[in-house]
Amino acid sequence: MAVLMYKASHGAAPLYLSQLVRVADLPCRRRLRSARTNLLLVPSIKLSTVGGRAMPVAGPTVWNGLPDNLISALSLSTFRQRLKTFLFQASFPDIIVDPR
Repeated sequence: MAVLMYKASHGAAPLYLSQLVRVADLPCRRRLRSARTNLLLVPSIKLSTVGGRAMPVAGPTVWNGLPDNLISALSLSTFRQRLKTFLFQASFPDIIVDPR
């Protein structure tokens, strides 16, 4: 889901997916520090059982939960490498990873 959101926000996904993703950049936020983030807008949902699993809701929720060094990756290969490291460290917090 995170890789799909990366592709959609960088124009590498199909058009129908890119249209579902909106950057949370509102005109009233442009003077705030948070305006420089790449966070996505999570739409409100009506049905909590099904609506939260829909692509327009689940994708931005996953994306906004990632750290800034992941979101700001310049290439897809860098994003995937950092995502793999992030998910590994989240799954196994007791294991120390050698950065070599």
